[in-house]
Amino acid sequence: MTYTVQIKVMPLKELLDPQGKAVMSGLQNLGLKTVEDVRIGKNITLQIDADSEDKAKQVAEEASKKLLANPVMEYYEIETPNSA
Repeated sequence: MTYTVQIKVMPLKELLDPQGKAVMSGLQNLGLKTVEDVRIGKNITLQIDADSEDKAKQVAEEASKKLLANPVMEYYEIETPNSA
């Protein structure tokens, strides 16, 4: 069965996010003064052929650890919203 797995990769909260700061500045310049913070990350969608949702999550976990996220600077969250 094919599972759709979404991986959200975000910078660690303790680290400066220069892209987020640039977007925040732009929003402030546009008059959107109520926006208090912006963090920029990545959303990655994988289609994984696996025997179960748990196996698909395991593959996504391995991909995240080995390639998709830098654990020194980023954290990730894995979701399987539905199967294809």
